[in-house]
Amino acid sequence: VFDTAFHQTMPAKAYLYGLPIEYYKNYKVRRYGFHGTSHSFVSKRGAELLGKAYDETKTIVCHLGNGSSVTAVLNGKSVDTSMGLTPLEGLVMGTRCGDIDPAIMEFLAHKLDLDVDGVMKILNKDSGVYGLSGGLSSDFRDLTDASLAGDKKAQIAMEVFSYRVAKYIGAYVAVMNGVDDIVFTAGIGENDDIVREQVCSYLGYLGIEFNTELNKGLRGKETELSMPGSKVKVFVIPTNEELAIARETVEIVNK
Repeated sequence: VFDTAFHQTMPAKAYLYGLPIEYYKNYKVRRYGFHGTSHSFVSKRGAELLGKAYDETKTIVCHLGNGSSVTAVLNGKSVDTSMGLTPLEGLVMGTRCGDIDPAIMEFLAHKLDLDVDGVMKILNKDSGVYGLSGGLSSDFRDLTDASLAGDKKAQIAMEVFSYRVAKYIGAYVAVMNGVDDIVFTAGIGENDDIVREQVCSYLGYLGIEFNTELNKGLRGKETELSMPGSKVKVFVIPTNEELAIARETVEIVNK
């Protein structure tokens, strides 16, 4: 089971980069996406909780962990996702920078006298919320504790993370021309109530009525976090990639 398989339904307009087309034809440089097994499992469960057919839903899955990605799932198919050729693209993550101006690489290489490998180490290992927090931690439990204790760097690191998630959600609402449900999953999505509340604070324009009281302290439990009258549903759904792999295996064997 390949972690990129679920995203193979993305159209060319979503997976192609603005590079010379020969690089795609010759070297297959394109956006592949990751966390596909999780996005597939969670989006299916979201449709069940909505009471709608999987092929008739518009779902945005926020797989938020040390590595994080957001996926637009339209009628049961991935049509766009935040990670690209590698897991470095997209959201700000634990130690990964996510989307940046590519020219920053050249700038840092000259300023710090680094080769490509040196710059890539910074982008992959020294950046993200770890870098933004001044090297405090890439673990959101540590960042939350520090933030509540008044650590300004930890606070801004969490705010940057949540802001980037909200921006991708907005983009994918546009991609699908609407959304039925937004799902939080993985280590941060399932367990960090502050991040969930920060993200949803940007989404009032969708008609989301967020249940802040139910959200407080919620960890790892399947729950609807939207109020009964909310136009768009918000769920926490624990991911289960092992079960998803087992189901795909059974499907292949039965064929």
